[in-house]
Amino acid sequence: MALVCSLVVVTACSGPSGQAVPTPAGGVLLGALPHLPGHPTASPSTQAAATARATARPSAQPASRAASTKPAAVPGRRTVVGGCQVFPTNNPWNQNIANAPLNPLSSRYIAAIDSTKQFLHPDFGSNPTYGIPYAVVPASQKFVPITFNAYGSESNPGPYPVPLNAPVEVGSDRHVLVVDSGNCHLYEMYNAQQVGSGWVCASGAVFNLKSNALRPDGWTSADAAGLPIFPGLATYDEVASGVINHALRFTVADTQNGFIHPATHQAGSSDPSLPPMGLRLRLTASFSLAGFTGEALVILKALKTYGMIVADNGSSWYISGATDPRWDDNNLNELKSVPGNAFQVVETGPILHG
Repeated sequence: MALVCSLVVVTACSGPSGQAVPTPAGGVLLGALPHLPGHPTASPSTQAAATARATARPSAQPASRAASTKPAAVPGRRTVVGGCQVFPTNNPWNQNIANAPLNPLSSRYIAAIDSTKQFLHPDFGSNPTYGIPYAVVPASQKFVPITFNAYGSESNPGPYPVPLNAPVEVGSDRHVLVVDSGNCHLYEMYNAQQVGSGWVCASGAVFNLKSNALRPDGWTSADAAGLPIFPGLATYDEVASGVINHALRFTVADTQNGFIHPATHQAGSSDPSLPPMGLRLRLTASFSLAGFTGEALVILKALKTYGMIVADNGSSWYISGATDPRWDDNNLNELKSVPGNAFQVVETGPILHG
C-alpha cells in the first residue's frame, strides 16, 4: 500500500508536493478528484506527480476500535458518523453499481487476482489485532502537530485534531483514522507514531465529508490508491442495522501502474493484465445467497449492490472492516466460502496515470 499514516480523524498522509486547498469549514481538502460518471469533479489547485509505491502489504493487523459515536445505516441513506454523513449520496463510494455495465476485461482481471488467492476473506473481526480502528472527536478536539517522514509533498499539512491516544492499526501499516464531528472532516495517516506533543507519519490526508472533491491525480493518501480508508470499512453497527449502503475497500496482491477515479494513485507494475487501483467489482447477481446468515449475509448483499474497490496492495480478496469485539467471527467465516470467480468487474471510468 502507499505509505500513509492512517488516523481516522479524517486525515490522510500523502506524497508529492502540492498545496492543500482550505475548505470553507476551515479544514484542508486535498486537490480535485478525477471525474466519475454522474459525479462533479473539483479541480485541484496544484498537481504533483506522485512516486508510485508498490510495496505489497500483508493483510492489516488492526488495533482496537475507539469510536465515540456509532455509525448508523438506514436503507437508501449513507452511513452517518458523529452526526456527519460519510460523503454526499452521489459520491462514488455511495453509488449503486448493481446495473453498471460490465468491464470488457473483467475475466482477465478476476483471473489475475485469483492467481494468488481464490476466496473472499474478512480482514477484521473481534480480535483487536485484525481490522482498522477509528476515532470520532468533537469540534473542541485540540489540534496537534503532524510531521511527515516520507510523502510529505503529497500530504495535507498539519496540524490535525488527532488525540495523542488515538487507536493505531496493529501491523506494519499503522493507520490512524479520525472523524472530526464538528467540521465533518476525515483525517487519515499512514505508518503513524505518536511522538512528543504530536504525530509522525509517512503520509496523511484530509477529506471533507461534505464534498466529492478528489485528491490531485498522482497523489497518494493513507492508502496506496489515494482513496480515503474509512468510507470503505464495514462497521459492526451498520451491519447490525441490516444494511451497508456503500462500497467496501479490499486489497489485491499485485496491481498495474494506473488508477481509475475516485482513486488517484498507482502502485504497481507495467503488466496490463493486473487490476489498476480504483477498479470496482461486484458480486454477481446470479450468486446464490442461500445458506448465508447474519453479518455475512448483510455484507454479501452490499457487495452485490455497491461492490468493492481496489484500494491497496496486500492479500488478494481481503475486505476491510473496523475492529469491534461484537463481531461474530464464526459468522464472518461464512465469507471465506465465496470464490473470487463469483465477482465481476464493472466499468466506472478510464485508467489514468499519474
